Amino acid sequence: MPARMHAVVQTAFGGPEKLVHTETDVPGPGPGEVLVRVAGAGVNPGDAVLRSGRVPELVPLPWTPGTDVSGTVERTGEGVTGFAPGDAVYGMLPVSRRGSYAEYTVAPATALARPPRNLGLVRAGAVPLVASTAWQALAVLARVRPGDRVLVHAAAGGVGHVAVQLAAQAGAHVTGTARPAHHDFLRGLGVTDLVDHTATDFRAAVEPVDVVLDLVGGEYGPRSLDVLRPGGLLIGASIDPGTDERQAAARGLRYVWVTAEPSGEVMEKITERIEADRLHIEIGRTYPLAEAAEAHRAIERRRTTGKILLAP
Repeated sequence: MPARMHAVVQTAFGGPEKLVHTETDVPGPGPGEVLVRVAGAGVNPGDAVLRSGRVPELVPLPWTPGTDVSGTVERTGEGVTGFAPGDAVYGMLPVSRRGSYAEYTVAPATALARPPRNLGLVRAGAVPLVASTAWQALAVLARVRPGDRVLVHAAAGGVGHVAVQLAAQAGAHVTGTARPAHHDFLRGLGVTDLVDHTATDFRAAVEPVDVVLDLVGGEYGPRSLDVLRPGGLLIGASIDPGTDERQAAARGLRYVWVTAEPSGEVMEKITERIEADRLHIEIGRTYPLAEAAEAHRAIERRRTTGKILLAP
C-alpha cells in the first residue's frame, strides 16, 4: 500500500476555503484500531460547525475532518480480533486529528460494523452519524411508543429523514417541518403532517406533541417548548439549542441534548434495519474529495435532501 495519500487538511478556523486538499502520510493503526481505505465519508452540519471554530476546544488543529466512514480494512492494530484485512466496514469516528475526509483513516474497532449488503459500500458512508443520532434520540432517550405524537424539525435533512422513519415505525404520529419541495419525499417516509416553515410558524399549525426533535436550534428551541404537552420532551441536537433544562422544567417540560457516540453495536442494529428494507438512506449529492469545500457550502445552505457524501 502507498506511504502517502490525498486528504483534506485544515490548519486554521474559518470558512469552507480553509479545507485544503493536499497530500499527507498514511496513518498506521494503533492498539485496538484498524486502518480503513475510505470508500465514502458523510458530510454533516457538525463538520461545518467544527471547521468554523465555534467550539475550538474540540478540534486539534491541524486536522482532517469527518466522522462518518465506510470502506475496507487494510491493516489491523494490536488486539483487534473482530476484523481482518479485506473486510468491508462502516461506522462513526471519534473527533481526532485523523478524520474520514481522506483516502485512508484509522478507526477504533469497537466503532465499526459490517455495512448493509443492499446499500453499497460508498453509500454506507452516509449512514453512521445520522442513524446513530436518530436512534439515540428516539429509541433511547424518547422511547417513542405507538400513539405518541412526534415533531421533527428539518425533517428532510440527514438526521431528520432517518428520525421520521424510526418514529413512524414505532407507531407514532409524525409531523415534520420542511420546505414544500420536500413534502412528497417525507410523506413517502411515513410523515403524516407537514409544515412549510418558510411560510408558517409551526406553533400555529401543530397540535400538542409528546416529543420534539429539534435539528435547527436557536429560536426553534423555546418555540418548540410551546407545542409540547405537559411532561413532554424536547431533544436538542444543534450546537445552539436556544433553551435548556431549567427553562423546560419551569414549564413542566423536559429537555435533553442528544449526542451520538461511536458504537459498533448501534451500527449493527442499523444494518439490520437497512437490510430488512425498514430504513431508507437518501443521498442528496456525492462530491469528490477535492471538492470538500463545496460540499460544506452546500451543507451550510440547509436546502439538501438527505445526506451529502464525499467519495475519495
